[in-house]
Parts: sequence; C-alpha cells; structure tokens
Amino acid sequence: MKRDVDEHTGVETTGHVWDDDLRELNNPLPRWWLTVFYACIAWAIAYWVLYPAWPGIHGYTSGLLGYSSRQSVTSAVAEGAAARADLRQSLVSKPLAEIKANETLYRFATATGASVFANNCAPCHGRGAQGSQGYPNLNDDDWLWGGTLDEIYRTIQFGIRSDHPDTHTTDMPRFGADKLLEPKQIDDAAEFVLSLSGRSSDEVAAARGKQIFADNCAGCHGDMALGNKDMGAPSLADQIWLYGGQKADVRASIHGGRGGKMPAWTTRLNESSVRALALYVASLGGSK
Repeated sequence: MKRDVDEHTGVETTGHVWDDDLRELNNPLPRWWLTVFYACIAWAIAYWVLYPAWPGIHGYTSGLLGYSSRQSVTSAVAEGAAARADLRQSLVSKPLAEIKANETLYRFATATGASVFANNCAPCHGRGAQGSQGYPNLNDDDWLWGGTLDEIYRTIQFGIRSDHPDTHTTDMPRFGADKLLEPKQIDDAAEFVLSLSGRSSDEVAAARGKQIFADNCAGCHGDMALGNKDMGAPSLADQIWLYGGQKADVRASIHGGRGGKMPAWTTRLNESSVRALALYVASLGGSK
C-alpha cells in the first residue's frame, strides 16, 4: 500500500482528506503522555486486584488487601470511644458539681451535651434553646421545676408528665371547660393576672379578679403569684409567658388548663449522656 506523505512537512498522513486538500498528519503521541497513560492503566489494574472493585450477584471482590471502608470507619469510631471511655466513666461516677469544677471534664461534658441536645431537644426547644410557645426558653433564669444543676438533671432524667414513675406531675385545672368558673370570672381573673406585670387595661375587672385568683389560683402560684417550683407553677408577676401574654392567651390558659409534657430521657439515653445534657443546659446561662 502506497504511503501518503505530506509534501510540506514530510510526515505521513492518516489518509483522511477534507475539502480535497486538507490532510490529517499521523504525528506520534508525545512520549511523556504515553508513559502517563500506560502508568494509569497499570495503576487501575493493580487497584482492581488489591482493593474491592467488581460487583457480583452475592457481593463483590474483596481484593488481596481485604480493605473495607465500613470496617475502617467502625474501627475509627471504636478507637474514639475507647479514648473517651475514662471521661465518660467520670461523667457517671462523679457528682455534677465536681464535674463542673474540673475544667477538662466540664469541657468534655458540655461538648457532649451540646451534641445530645441538638439531636434530641432542639426540635422542641430550638437549636439555640430559645424555646417557643409551649416550650420553655432554657437560656433565662425562669424555671418551672427549679433551676439548680441537680434540679435540671432530675427534670431531664424523669421528664414532665411522662410515663416514668418519678416524673414531675401536676395539672392545672380546666376552670372553664370543667365549669369551675363562669366566663365572666375567667375574664376578671385574666385581667388580674395581667395587672401583676402592669399589663391590665381594666382596673375594675382586675380588682374583681384578685379575689377569684386568691380563691382558685394562689394555692399553686402563691399569694404573690411568684410561682411554686415544687408544683411546676410559673410566676405570673414577670414578663415571661410560656403560652403567650395577651389577654386571649391568658384566658385560654385559665379556661382549658395547661400541662406540657417532656420525655423521661433516662429511658432513652445512657446515663453519661443524660448527665452531660444536664451540664450543658445549665451552662446556657440560666442555671441558679
């Protein structure tokens, strides 16, 4: 077969011709490019042989090295857990106050607690623990069941109105729904409650509501309406409102009662996580 050589360059062509006189030169590939190309082929073959590569009906080729990314991650997690085992044991065995006084242990506890909070508590209390209507803000110093470190720990342990036998539990009466008070009495009581924080717009109604409050509400909220942590009864004399501070909100609370719930985390989390969570919540700024 006759070779076709380009007369200008002296290089053999591939035989392809376009527009009668445009010919493709058959230049060899650069040696460095060929070297890299063949090296990549050799690398791919070696990888197929050494590492898991080919899928099959009942699995995949495991490779000569027997490498497993799943096993690698599992081992790394196990190593991390082993490295923190002493710290976790200290979380369980030491008193909470002693943990708080130990800088290294306290830093570990609050970091762990932040992760536990994000995974379990943030859906209700918010990512910043700022709360929302019906879910308390955990950054302030207003605590329904007490705000000391031990009290916070107990609340997290056993929950509020949960299924645990040691849970916090009291129920606010449904003064309207159960016909304990007349609608007009509920209006007056709501007006009095608003007057405690300077929000009343009807002094006459508030004056009538004062006696209604004394007869029906003071037993839980106190004569001065400052609340009672033993009963989970909030202070009504501040500007903090769990279910809203408008008159309609207060009236709805008196009419239908209130009784939020929180799980007993001791049945859902291990003890070190519960204690770390208590220390984290207490660190948010509202612990007493």
